[in-house]
Amino acid sequence: MKNYFKLLLVILSLSVAFYACTNDDDSGNGDTENQAPSTFIVTVSSTSETGAAVSWTQATDNDGDTVTYTVNLDGSEQGTNLSTQSYTFSGLDNSTTYSGSVVASDGNAGSTTVSFSFITDAETTATELHLAFAEFDVDNTDIMLSGTNVVLETNGLPNHTSPYWSNTTARTITGPMGNTMTTVSDSNHPLWVEPTVTSHDQMAPGNIDDFNGMFSLTVSSNPQLAANSSATGLGPIGISISGSVIYNDEEGPGIPLDNAVGSLDYTAAHTGPQSYHYHLEPKAWSNDDEELIGIIADGFFLYGRKCNSTDDYPTDLDASGGHTSTTQHSEGEAQYHYHIQNELYLSQYYILFPGDYQGTPSNIQ
Repeated sequence: MKNYFKLLLVILSLSVAFYACTNDDDSGNGDTENQAPSTFIVTVSSTSETGAAVSWTQATDNDGDTVTYTVNLDGSEQGTNLSTQSYTFSGLDNSTTYSGSVVASDGNAGSTTVSFSFITDAETTATELHLAFAEFDVDNTDIMLSGTNVVLETNGLPNHTSPYWSNTTARTITGPMGNTMTTVSDSNHPLWVEPTVTSHDQMAPGNIDDFNGMFSLTVSSNPQLAANSSATGLGPIGISISGSVIYNDEEGPGIPLDNAVGSLDYTAAHTGPQSYHYHLEPKAWSNDDEELIGIIADGFFLYGRKCNSTDDYPTDLDASGGHTSTTQHSEGEAQYHYHIQNELYLSQYYILFPGDYQGTPSNIQ
């Protein structure tokens, strides 16, 4: 009997030891401690008599959690659960100092807070153009400050070669009603080149230099993200640095660009219905790089597929291809801007701007 109790005692001792080891192992392999979002930079973008605007760089999260932001002003929450990286205050008192903070939260009790302050004062008037405007062709565009706005005017013509410049090769287009249109000129324009990726029989009617008009766009010198995005429409949605205008990814109302791709020249543009315009990555000056493409009608600049801040494809773009970071023109300040998204269209193209305006657009007239 004594031997039986000794054996039972040994079994119980081993069981307790095994249970203890098992608990230790579970503890060692449990969830790691949650890390708070990284620090970030808050910038007071502008002030006015009764308002101000702040923006901030993106906070990253090493755990892969989705980061949202809360904006506080003088101890009161102004905006919560924000996914954008800017906020505009209104209804404030003039000549008053305000203090606030932006809190980046990861949804798992991790947060990082950055403070800011400003004084409301008379509305800030820009005294010089943004450095990016120096990239626009001076022969085709005129750009000027007008109070707190920037006015861009362009003749709509590009500064590079294209088979759409006037030339002596006749091309005839037959319309859906059986009517025909023939395009031919007495001489070749100095910038005319033979078509390569398209052909004379696929090209749209009309030549670049048939257009004899102007486009005008007025935008804020300090554009801000809107509370809600808005859809682009047909016609010009931006002005490129070459002087020609930018279109979205539609060829007509609800008609995708697919069937019109064959008419695009080597730099992804064609004529009609008014003027020469771009739909896709313009390879005349940008091809898988960080080059400035132009400005969208809401005042934010559009860059190539890569970002100057990382020399790589950005991974934090919103639905419109926008994000906040430094650019080659921002003098070290993080600013919101768009990129051509690095997503293939028809297996070989990149659409210039397939999303919605994230700011408040103006009409291009």
